Amino acid sequence: MRSEFAPAKVNLFLHVGSLRADGFHPICSLMAFADIGDRLTAASTDRFELRIEGPTRDQAPAGDDNLVTRAARALFAKAGIAEPTLRLTLHKSLPAEAGLGGGSSDAAAALRLLRTELGLVVSDDGLQAVAAQLGSDVPACLLARPVLAQGRGERLTPACGLPELPAVLVRPPVSASTAAVYRAFDEGHAAHASAHAQALPDGLGSPAAAAEFLLTCRNDLEAPAVALQPAIGEALDQLRSAPETLLARMSGSGSACFALCADDAAAAALADRLRALRPSWWVQVCRLGGS
Repeated sequence: MRSEFAPAKVNLFLHVGSLRADGFHPICSLMAFADIGDRLTAASTDRFELRIEGPTRDQAPAGDDNLVTRAARALFAKAGIAEPTLRLTLHKSLPAEAGLGGGSSDAAAALRLLRTELGLVVSDDGLQAVAAQLGSDVPACLLARPVLAQGRGERLTPACGLPELPAVLVRPPVSASTAAVYRAFDEGHAAHASAHAQALPDGLGSPAAAAEFLLTCRNDLEAPAVALQPAIGEALDQLRSAPETLLARMSGSGSACFALCADDAAAAALADRLRALRPSWWVQVCRLGGS
């Protein structure tokens, strides 16, 4: 029985351009991946199926609506094979509609796992082509290491100089619909939008140096998301006022936020205090980087 980890994706910054004629927004985003996430397991059975378990299983769509199923069937079509007699079990730990790329990372894990499990003759480029069909974040999640993503998210440049970053992930008990956040962005925040390329400087060898650089960047979806869900703003205020926080920002289109800390001890102390103050929040200590 094989398994594949599906790490949480965090947008350390997210610059968004105005809506294009093709219906997409250009972006420039530095994405990193956490050492927490979901896990996908494959085992032989009498038919192809997906089962979902874990603490956030009720938030995940089932059957044909799940990105894991869609990824699997797209890969079978690419490889020219019939559906195998295989059971995929998805253990869900990440919350939905949180800006952590849970569904995208699950789909990417399915592509990696099934290519190996079934011995499919599909190149890395072929796998990336399948990933690009499934969603804008899936190509980056397929790599699962720090990248600078541009275009719709399909143009990826390795972010080799980024150190591992001790962090705390926080999600207040609200969801943020990506479509709704982008609509709010278009209606009130896109007048001066720009997704120009952001070069990564040398010398990001410490969390403090990385945070100093990231403070010059932004998440352009943060303001519209906070307008729709004020609880996201409350989470950001809580993180930004904490003495352990080097930088706090929303990830993706929300509702999860992150705080970068100088070391693991500071991150653990912040997380413990937040759990006591806000027991309804999802709070996790992690390290951001990637495999």
